[in-house]
Amino acid sequence: MEKFGNRLFITAVFIITLFLVTPVTADANCVSCHKKVSPGLVSDWEVSRHFNEEVGCVECHGDAHKKVSDARLAKMPDEYVCAECHEKQFNQFSKGKHNFGWTSMNAMPVTHVEPDELMEGGRGCGGCHNMGIKSESQKKELRDKGYRYQNNSCDECHTRHSFSKKEALNPRACQQCHMGYDHPQWEMWSSSKHGTRYLSQEVGDLPAGAAVPKCQDCHMPDGNHENRTAWGFLGVRLPLPEDKQWAADRVVILKALGVLHPETGEPTARLEAVKSIDMVRVTEKAWQTERDKMIKTCSKCHSTRYAREQLAMGDSMMQKADRLMADAIETVAALYKDGYIKKPADYSFAYPDLLYFMRTGGSDINKMSHIDQVLFEMYMKHRMRTYQAFFHVNPDYAYWYGWAMMTKDLGEIKELAAVIRATHKK
Repeated sequence: MEKFGNRLFITAVFIITLFLVTPVTADANCVSCHKKVSPGLVSDWEVSRHFNEEVGCVECHGDAHKKVSDARLAKMPDEYVCAECHEKQFNQFSKGKHNFGWTSMNAMPVTHVEPDELMEGGRGCGGCHNMGIKSESQKKELRDKGYRYQNNSCDECHTRHSFSKKEALNPRACQQCHMGYDHPQWEMWSSSKHGTRYLSQEVGDLPAGAAVPKCQDCHMPDGNHENRTAWGFLGVRLPLPEDKQWAADRVVILKALGVLHPETGEPTARLEAVKSIDMVRVTEKAWQTERDKMIKTCSKCHSTRYAREQLAMGDSMMQKADRLMADAIETVAALYKDGYIKKPADYSFAYPDLLYFMRTGGSDINKMSHIDQVLFEMYMKHRMRTYQAFFHVNPDYAYWYGWAMMTKDLGEIKELAAVIRATHKK
């Protein structure tokens, strides 16, 4: 009887162990192989909270992939998989600016004439604009091209497989995308008083309780993933301002963005695309809502009056930058109108198109003229720095890298236009 009882006990232990250990064994099988194939992936997972919470490989990747030959059966988790545990953050993200990254890239006309490696391959625009929930057809198209890893947005900030919240709260998590040519927010913030205080505190030169605002504090307060700005990336908005000159200048810029017809001033199909991807605020209420949010954030450290004055100064600088920009656009537009510049085949109108970037094209009929390239740089690089630096409180970027360069660009465009008219045949 005692032997029977021992056997019964052993059998019960075996059955319980089978149920408890089998999932771990499945993960163990993944780990034993991937420690050889991709050891960094495994080491990241082993130091993650997922590991400590017993969230293993199969929860995210499924259990269909069991050997080298069926590697493509491993499911690449998208945002909906993350939402199974992080529903609040998913819902916020789906309504915010980051969710439109992928869509906005594909809405740009230049995207479809650039190398796939830079776009879908993730070593150019697609490396940052991977952000955004993709449709099944979009994901299939990527897989068909061999780009399996542009599947999820969450791992842009919480890099896999550590998926660290602390990492995403570090301003360096923003640096990969928010730096460089057309949006040097990292450079502007890190060399502003906000950034230098943060970096000083990081090395112990400021008390732990000192105010050191970082990117996330202003743009994702309290971890809110629905981030958005009043002026938006393109630095234009509707309705038009009451000031007649500024309204006229903004209309010129909107024409060069292709959202207004250059002759009639009527909206084009591109305006609907811009609105659908949330790139501009198209009502006064939408703009004011975002402005009020930022004033509330600034008021955590500054007086509300001071915050309003500083942001209003940024608006005023935008107005002055738009005056220079519109003058330059009209100078180049006149060359199109008078036949000195031929319309590239891809352009919708015989008018400058600022969304075609610095493309030279594959043939003469698609090449962008040199004066168009100077105009693009004035808009996408120097105008961006003029207004973004004001809102990021960076004196050097606002003047020398922004305003001063815009005035230089305008002078060059005027000079080039004069030379073209004097030397070129129509």
